[in-house]
Amino acid sequence: MPLAAFAASAADSCCIAATTDFPKVGGNLGNQNYSSLAKINKANISQLGAIWVNSLEGGAKSGNAQSTAVAVNGVLFIETAQGRIHAVDGVTGQVKWSYNPGRGGQTRRGVAVGDGKVYTSTTGNYVIALDQETGAKVWERQYNQYPGIAKVGIVYYDHMIYVGTSDTDRGVGLALQASNGDEAWHFYGPAAPGTIGGDTWEGDTYLKGGATPWIHPAIDPELNTLYWTFGNVRAGSSQNGSTRGGDNLFANSIVAMDAKTGVYKWHFQSVHHDHWDMDNVMAPVLANITVKGQPKKAVVYGSKTGMYYILDRTNGTPLIGIDEKPVPVDPRQKSSPTQPFPRGGGFVPTCPTAEGPARAVPNFKTGCIFADHWDEPVLSFPGQGGGSDWNHQSFSQTTKLMYTGVGYIGSAHSLTEASNGLRPLGTPMSGGVVAVDPSTNTVVWRKDLPWSVAHGNGILTTASNLMFIGQPDGNLLGMDALNGRELWRFQTGASINASPITYEVNGEQYMAVFAGGSGLPFSDAPRGDYLWAFKIGGKVAPLPAPIPPALRRDITATAVEGSVVNNTVVLNRSYSGGAVGTVEQDTVNAMAPQHLRVPVGTTVTFLNPATNAKNHCATQFFEGLFNAGPLAPGQSFAYTFTKAGEYFYNDCTSPRATGKVVVY
Repeated sequence: MPLAAFAASAADSCCIAATTDFPKVGGNLGNQNYSSLAKINKANISQLGAIWVNSLEGGAKSGNAQSTAVAVNGVLFIETAQGRIHAVDGVTGQVKWSYNPGRGGQTRRGVAVGDGKVYTSTTGNYVIALDQETGAKVWERQYNQYPGIAKVGIVYYDHMIYVGTSDTDRGVGLALQASNGDEAWHFYGPAAPGTIGGDTWEGDTYLKGGATPWIHPAIDPELNTLYWTFGNVRAGSSQNGSTRGGDNLFANSIVAMDAKTGVYKWHFQSVHHDHWDMDNVMAPVLANITVKGQPKKAVVYGSKTGMYYILDRTNGTPLIGIDEKPVPVDPRQKSSPTQPFPRGGGFVPTCPTAEGPARAVPNFKTGCIFADHWDEPVLSFPGQGGGSDWNHQSFSQTTKLMYTGVGYIGSAHSLTEASNGLRPLGTPMSGGVVAVDPSTNTVVWRKDLPWSVAHGNGILTTASNLMFIGQPDGNLLGMDALNGRELWRFQTGASINASPITYEVNGEQYMAVFAGGSGLPFSDAPRGDYLWAFKIGGKVAPLPAPIPPALRRDITATAVEGSVVNNTVVLNRSYSGGAVGTVEQDTVNAMAPQHLRVPVGTTVTFLNPATNAKNHCATQFFEGLFNAGPLAPGQSFAYTFTKAGEYFYNDCTSPRATGKVVVY
C-alpha cells in the first residue's frame, strides 16, 4: 500500500493490518505486529531463504542494536547502534542513502515515516526530520527542557510525531508538529501537585520520579486517543520507597490521552508505589476482541509482572476483571497494601519454584511477586528482567491470540542493591513464547526456548498463521502460530533484539530483520550490523553461528588455575592481583578466587578463614554436588570434581557472594 493510502486508512482505524508496507514500528497504530500477507505460508516455509544481507556499518560488532526496520514503498528505514540512519532497497539490499547525525553511538528503537519525511532522535535531546527520498536534513530541533530524548521509537500520526524520553529524572511524552518540530503538547509521567495524580507523591519527589515513557505509544484514531506507558519510579532509588510515599502516579501506568491535545482521559496503574523496578513499559497493543459474546475495543498492556492487564480502551475499565489483593508490606517502605491481579492469572509463574525455569538460586530469602524487602535481599519471581519486558508483542487477527516472548529470570531486591535489583550470578536465563487468549486471559500454549526472549525479541504474526521471533544466539525462528511448533530457522550471525517485519514488492512477499545484538539480559550476546531480507526461494547462505551467550548469568572474573592457589577457595574474601583480600565481605565477587579452573579429578578445598567473623558455606547449585557448611571460622570442606562442567556455588550467610569452578 502506498504511503498516502496507508495514511488515509490509518486515520480511520488503529487496527487495519499491515499489508504491502510495514510502515511503522509495530506495524500499525495499534502495535499489532501483524500482517495480512500470506504468500509465505506453512506449505512453502521450508523454501524460505535469504536473498541479501547488508552489513550496514562495515562489520561493526558493538553497541546495543534494538532498532526495528519499517518498510514503505519497498524501502526499509533502519537506525543502527552506531547512530546512523539508512534507507535500503527492500528487494536488492542496496543502500539508497545514509545519514550520520555525528553524535556517536546510542541505543536505537526505530524511526517514524510520514509526510515525506523520516524522523529520528539523537543524544543531546535532538529530534531530526530527513527527506524520505534523499536523506537530506529537513529540520533539526533540540529540546533540552526535556532531557532523555535519544532512544525511544518515534510514532507518526496525522502530521504529528510522538517522542518519549528515557533514563531521566522526570519522564515526559512529547507531541511535535511533523512539519517543523514545534511542540504541540507534553505530558509528564510524574504528576505535579495540583494536577491529576499530583497528590500521590510525597513532597517534591515527583521532580525526580522517573516514570519515563521509554517505549512508543499506540493510537486509536476513532477515539482520538493515544495510549502511552510510563516506567518505574527513580526518586530516591528504584529499590527504596521510604522517601516517596503514595502510589506515585503515573509511574507503572498506562495513560490514555487526547492525541491532539494531550489532555488526560484515564489511566490504569499496574504496580502501586513500585520499589521492584517492575514497570510494565511495553508498547500497548490495541485489539478488537469478543468478551462473553460482546465485541470490545481492548488495549492489552503488561509485561514485567508476567501478567496482562486487558482494558476497555474507551474508558480503562477491566474487560476480564482485575482484583486488588493484599500483598506483604514493610511499613518502612511505605508500601501499598494491595496490588492489582488480573483474573486468569499470569503467563509466567509469580513465585519461585523448586524445579523448572522459575527455580530460585539457593540460600536467598524468597518471596512471590511484590514480596517486600529492606536491607536483606529477597529473591522474587518474575524479576525485573521478565516475564516480558520491552519486546514487541503481537496480536494476530486470524488466531485472535496475543503472543509474547518471555524470560524466566528472578531478581533479589534490597536497599543494598545499587541499581534495579540483583539477578543472582548462576541464575538460568531461559525463556520462551506464550500465546494468550485476550478474550479470557488464559494461556493457550507455551513454547520453551533456551534463552530469555524478553528484551527486544519482537514477534511478527501473519495471516498464514505463521509467527517469527529472533533469539540471542542469532537464530531467527519461524513457528506455527496455532501451537508454537518450530517450522524453520535461519542463522543471522548476531543476536536479534528487534522485530521481524514483512512487506510486499511487485506482488512478492519479503521478510526482513535486523541482527545486531544488545547487552540485556546477556552482556555477552554476539553483536553485528546485519540487515537481512528473505523470500521464498532465497539462496543466500546463513552466516556461521556466533558464540552464543551463556545460558546462566555468568561470572566474568578472569579464570585462575587451581595450581596457582593450591586448589583452594577462600570464602567471602575478594581476590585481586593474585592476593586474597584481608576483609570479610558479602559482595557478589567475595570468593577468592571467584572463577577457579581445575582438571577432572581435582580436589578443591573451600576455606572459611579463621579471621572471618561469621559462619559461611559453599552450596553448589543446581547440580546439588555438595552443600558445605555452615563452616565456622577456621573450618574447611574438600570436594573432588569427577566430571567436566561448570559448577556454581554461593554462601548461605551472604548468598550474593557467588563463585564457580570450571572443570576440564
